[in-house]
Amino acid sequence: MFTGIIEELGKVIAIEKQPDAVRLTISGPLVTSDIKRGDSICCSGTCLTAIELENGTFTADVMNETLRLTSLSAVQIGDPINLERAMTMQTRFGGHHVQGHVDGVGTFISREPSENWDWVRIQVPKELMKYVVLKGSITLDGISLTVNELGEDFVGLSLIPETLRLTTLGYKKPGDKINVEVDVMAKHIERLLEARTN
Repeated sequence: MFTGIIEELGKVIAIEKQPDAVRLTISGPLVTSDIKRGDSICCSGTCLTAIELENGTFTADVMNETLRLTSLSAVQIGDPINLERAMTMQTRFGGHHVQGHVDGVGTFISREPSENWDWVRIQVPKELMKYVVLKGSITLDGISLTVNELGEDFVGLSLIPETLRLTTLGYKKPGDKINVEVDVMAKHIERLLEARTN
């Protein structure tokens, strides 16, 4: 479980293709400072397991199913990656419950810069929009964000300079893919209501 508060902007430093997976090596001196092999790290919204640790980097296997369902299929060496360690009992819970289980892949639509913040729009898969509410939380590339505008198949968000500086959203341009995770509570409520009516 994660909070969606990005700790570090890492970088992909190696990609090793395997028959049924890809092995990524990512630099992240902060997030690797106190983890051990087998720990979870949220990588741009995708929960991955660190299988090797060395000199401020970690390596993780990404299965074909994960590649099919997330934007990690398109990563290249040098690409930035949002990183967050799993929550502990001492973690400040500043975001919302983030599982690191990507529900779909959206697309960066537009950016309107202003003096103090950027207004961005992100296309969200239409089937996921029923779980999104105005002023509610959504996870984009692992970042816990507040929905400020709700369209038929997009969300609008105000991004402060700190978010732009510390996350991949400062680098995204129209057409870029973004991992989307909706609020798990909304999915639980839907499931409970379905069970009641059946």
